[in-house]
Amino acid sequence: MTEARTDAVREADQPGFDRRLLPPMMLGSVLNPINSTIIAVALIPIGKALGAPPSQTAWLVSALYLATALGQPVVGRLIDIFGPRRLFLVSTSLVGVAGVVGTLAPNLWVLVAARVLLGFGTCAGYPAAMALLRSEANRTGRDSPAGVLTALAVTNQTIAVIGPLLGGLLIGLGGWRATFALNVPLAVAAVLLGLLRLPKPAGTGGGMGVEAGTEAGGGTGAEIGGESPRRGRPATQLDLPGMGLFAATLISLLLFLMNLHLRDWYLLAITAAAGAAFAARELRAATPFIDLRVLGGNTPLLVTYGRALVSYVVAYAFLYGFTQWTEEGFGLSPFHAGLVQIPMFLLGIGASIVSGRRQGVRGKLLVGAVGQIVACLVMLTLHGGSPVWMLVVVALIFGVPQGLNSLALQNSVYFQADPERTASSAGLLRTFAYVGSMVASSTTAASFGQRANTGGMHHLAWIMLGAGVLFLLVTVFDRTLGRVATTDTQAAK
Repeated sequence: MTEARTDAVREADQPGFDRRLLPPMMLGSVLNPINSTIIAVALIPIGKALGAPPSQTAWLVSALYLATALGQPVVGRLIDIFGPRRLFLVSTSLVGVAGVVGTLAPNLWVLVAARVLLGFGTCAGYPAAMALLRSEANRTGRDSPAGVLTALAVTNQTIAVIGPLLGGLLIGLGGWRATFALNVPLAVAAVLLGLLRLPKPAGTGGGMGVEAGTEAGGGTGAEIGGESPRRGRPATQLDLPGMGLFAATLISLLLFLMNLHLRDWYLLAITAAAGAAFAARELRAATPFIDLRVLGGNTPLLVTYGRALVSYVVAYAFLYGFTQWTEEGFGLSPFHAGLVQIPMFLLGIGASIVSGRRQGVRGKLLVGAVGQIVACLVMLTLHGGSPVWMLVVVALIFGVPQGLNSLALQNSVYFQADPERTASSAGLLRTFAYVGSMVASSTTAASFGQRANTGGMHHLAWIMLGAGVLFLLVTVFDRTLGRVATTDTQAAK
């Protein structure tokens, strides 16, 4: 047999990505974005029903992202240690509980509590998907699953398209409470898919045998599915003190960002003290929650996290601030406000699909940064008497960075992160994104105050423009981006 023929046979015998893992991966990863986009059109109806101004309903946004920003890296680390199945099932079950609490909530603050539960409940989906991608890449020998990464990004974009429109329809049919009730059937579906498709652990130690992997994953072995054996006692692997200090640092910081005021300076002092203690703990821990020694030596990944924070300040400020203005400042109904958002997400899907299999991320990020800047400049020209088509134009322009930035950031983390910490690194990406969303939420609340009027929208647009310019500068001067490429386009076949 010739060498060429031998290579061809070897390639034919090489296993491909187990596509039966895709449904739970995708459904789990979209639970957070669907709740993010649905609430955008529900804020004004909730405020009117419960007598709360935009400065208070902003807590419905902040509460979810506070919980998720804290929970994503914690759950991601748990997935790195114990595998995705158990964490996925527990978290998605919590989404159903949150749906019931939100549907029956008698006041705004119970509703905020339901959003906190939703935040923790949606923590496992994305890190679990990234962990499964990494383990499948190890099993198949194809380390660049560009097609699957693109499929995840497009799925999130598709849900973002459905979210505002679905939210408007649900509000029209059953009121704003229907947007919370939707989580119950979604959680049931996610749990069932997780039970049927995710690899089962072989024993109490978290390992997964070949037989279990074959049954649940279609021929997958002990090294796939994230349920791989881990050494050491769970308590030492979890680094509970590190997690506690991380939580204290993040919660105090995000509480300050949710209500920016000098009188709350003590929160920044707590953040600094807890952060210093966290760094000291992680640098000397044998099995740190976040390995600062490795992370500190990975400058490209750190820059990616910073870039994500700035990018999502702009993205979330538009999603929540602009949507509230179209309802209260421009006079659209929740349904029509959702319709205005659709062009953005449709174009985002197209941008993700077209660019998804192309090498590199630098070009995507540069175009995305310019798109954000142009969209913010157009926002500054809008007012209560602007034609509706101008709102659609702004949404269309925002669609380009919506599709390019999220895909490029996701791919950057996949290739820059330590393979042994893929899930926790993916969780940290979401944490930085949600810190950006918290900044966006607080600036939106401060810009609007008691009413989402045109003056407040313009104030918000200036802040978004500054963040967009910073995002462009960080991208232009980052020379490491040229080394991030998705070269193996056959990974998802």
